[in-house]
Amino acid sequence: MALFDCTVNATSGNARALTYETAHGPFQTPMFMPVGTSATVKGITVRQLEELGAQVVLANTYHLSQRPGPEIVAEAGGVHGFSGYQGPMLTDSGGFQIFSLEDTRKLDDDGVTFRSVYDGTYVRWTPEENMRIQQLLGADIAMQLDQCPPYPATREFVQRAVDLSSAWAKRCLAAHTRPDQTLFGIVQGGMHLDLRLESVRRLLAIEQESLAGGGRRFGGFGIGGYSVGEDHETMFETLGDVARALPEERPRYLMGVGNPTTLVRAVGEGVDMFDCVLPTRTARMGTAFSSTGRMNMRNAKYARDFGPLDAACDCPTCQNHSRAYLRHLVKQGEMLGAILLSVHNLHFLIDLMARAREAVLAGEYAQFQRAWMESPAAKDY
Repeated sequence: MALFDCTVNATSGNARALTYETAHGPFQTPMFMPVGTSATVKGITVRQLEELGAQVVLANTYHLSQRPGPEIVAEAGGVHGFSGYQGPMLTDSGGFQIFSLEDTRKLDDDGVTFRSVYDGTYVRWTPEENMRIQQLLGADIAMQLDQCPPYPATREFVQRAVDLSSAWAKRCLAAHTRPDQTLFGIVQGGMHLDLRLESVRRLLAIEQESLAGGGRRFGGFGIGGYSVGEDHETMFETLGDVARALPEERPRYLMGVGNPTTLVRAVGEGVDMFDCVLPTRTARMGTAFSSTGRMNMRNAKYARDFGPLDAACDCPTCQNHSRAYLRHLVKQGEMLGAILLSVHNLHFLIDLMARAREAVLAGEYAQFQRAWMESPAAKDY
């Protein structure tokens, strides 16, 4: 396969199994990507990520651009050399920080000015500057700079976010030149299906214009602006139509969504890739996914429970440690508790998506999804 080639290995209903080639090897979908905001998945070593079967690891452009700075990362050999992780990597553009740090930033047609959360200095990003930073970071996949609108928001606000994100997508694609890195466009549009489909059409038109002028295409597409305050059912009112409006021969990446049941349902709607801080963040709060539903390890009922965290799981945590011990670690505030639960939660999602792929390859995804929805594991939020 050539660099950034995508092969559709199988479909089952709307669910898909893809293989995608990068400079650091191929990855296969459906797939969950652990989030390593500052070039580290909190509490998890590179070796553990490899042992868990992580295929792609994320890093955050906003945070790495502030500390230690993209030039230092580039000097270290890019985010791979800096972190020591040699599998495929992805950098998000910082567009989510435009949403989450709205009190400290100012948007205009040309770019964004924000106040650093680290030292209070003002930083100016244009789409071109964002591409310069991401190309220095050197992940296999870069994301366009975009505006993620909150929920709820007026239609006028969401339309403006679509306009701005589309204009920035064109500039990002023109500015992106690194040959061993690809760029994903991002669909916005809030909960308005017509605005979502307009965003898709505009991205595809931008791509066609670029190709006609001898430029590049998008290597895939992110679906942004979900999981920003709406309930899950509201997201699913439009998600499937949006995913299926995107090209069949390239990955579809639902950004920032990570609870198990949503992943299973979204694969059934045609989504391929996922990321979220949820498995490690909830682990640090003492919470675990399991085949019996979400578990709060602070619960007193686990104090004398010497069985494994999840009898159906073969991760290192479940193989070696009891619920009672994990509860003890969590209650004591021991960092090992958060680490062991993070290992389990990441394994749970990575393994879930591996089993989803097997179901697609077997042509049995509808049965797989139905069995999941009827199981206690679906009670995960």
